[in-house]
Amino acid sequence: MDLALEQARQAAAAGEVPVGAVIVKDSQVIATGRNAPIASHDPTAHAEVVALREAARILGNYRLDGCTLYVTLEPCAMCSGAMLHARVDRVVFGAPDPRTGVAGSVLNLFGLPLLNHQTQVTGGVLAHECGQLLKDFFRPKRMNLYPLREDALRTSDEAFAALPDYPWQPRYVNDLPSISGLRMHYLDEGDTNAPLTWLCLHGNPAWSYLYRKMIPVWLAAGHRVVAPDLIGFGKSDKPKKDSFHQFETHRQSLLDLIERLDLQRVVLVVQDWGGILGLTLPMALPKRFKGLLVMNTTLATGEQPLSEGFLAWRDWCQSQPLFDVGKLFKRGNPGMTPQETGAYNAPFPDKGFRAALRAFPPMVPEFADSPGAAISRQARDFWRNDWHGQSFMAIGQQDPVLGEPVMRQLQSQILGCPEPILLPDAGHFVQEQGRAIAEAAVRHFSP
Repeated sequence: MDLALEQARQAAAAGEVPVGAVIVKDSQVIATGRNAPIASHDPTAHAEVVALREAARILGNYRLDGCTLYVTLEPCAMCSGAMLHARVDRVVFGAPDPRTGVAGSVLNLFGLPLLNHQTQVTGGVLAHECGQLLKDFFRPKRMNLYPLREDALRTSDEAFAALPDYPWQPRYVNDLPSISGLRMHYLDEGDTNAPLTWLCLHGNPAWSYLYRKMIPVWLAAGHRVVAPDLIGFGKSDKPKKDSFHQFETHRQSLLDLIERLDLQRVVLVVQDWGGILGLTLPMALPKRFKGLLVMNTTLATGEQPLSEGFLAWRDWCQSQPLFDVGKLFKRGNPGMTPQETGAYNAPFPDKGFRAALRAFPPMVPEFADSPGAAISRQARDFWRNDWHGQSFMAIGQQDPVLGEPVMRQLQSQILGCPEPILLPDAGHFVQEQGRAIAEAAVRHFSP
């Protein structure tokens, strides 16, 4: 069993579940095996099966009469069946397995008298040592790396299962100074040394799913894409209180993320609140940014009245606090499938998760002294006078909230911004027609 434990330690070092096996005949070790299903892409590559295969090869016979198999964990049904077929005389195991063990825990496959071969079983040999090795292996995997704050909620992973056209693995960070232990979700795809990094910022009530039609274009061009979910949206944690949501808190969390990921050669991609917040970022970290792709958004400086379309949207949100998010997206994009509209509803399973949806509309700076207005005026001056990167603008002309008149005003505030491309059928969430925009942007920003 000591030799089997050494095989188990080697499995653990390779990142496999630490189970090891040894086969003995005539007091001689003839074969060893350790768990290797991950490395070998083989679900049958349990330690016992690996050892059985090696023993059969050495003996030149699939019958292993007179052999004893030592294994650090009680065998499963597959391995026990293989031992019975091999006519192994005896199996000796270490730690019991109360979940899948069939040498006495879940059932005793070896004790069925109707089978045409009976293998003797001895359990509990060095059980503590064998069990401790498994506990040590699984302990860090079971630790909660992202504990949930008491004042926040977290949408379950099941809510995001099988989303259409969203195959990317989630990434999380929960130690950004500005958000004190709240977990922020982000996508990060492509090579960190890529010529461009597209930083995609969503608005309200969207999340990174909004960029699913644009991300593949940029990845295919050999670029990197980072797409975070603002706190309160998507897969990020959702504070319970509306009062958590402040302009500066969200702005600083994005600056913290940029620094944490050390983003370089960034093309800032913004729409809706992604622009209200995002357009204030490059002046703080100008050396990191080299491009801007801006769609249906604004800089809310508090100097001009908010558009009638936005004021109507704000009033509607106040009167309809439980509005159907997916239905809102489908209204401007009638071709969306039920699965796509469901993806936009997924982050908000009940009203307790909707604090951000309530807080963001009235949070847009309306007056000169509104929170965020002063920093937005500084950003406007940066874009007018100090921006030296490339710019690209796309406008969804069917947007009733931040449509072409608002965007034309913003264009005049961005130094060197060329004539925008117009999408006559696109609404506010212009990314739903984003593939053509992404392709045009690749051509525009090509080194």
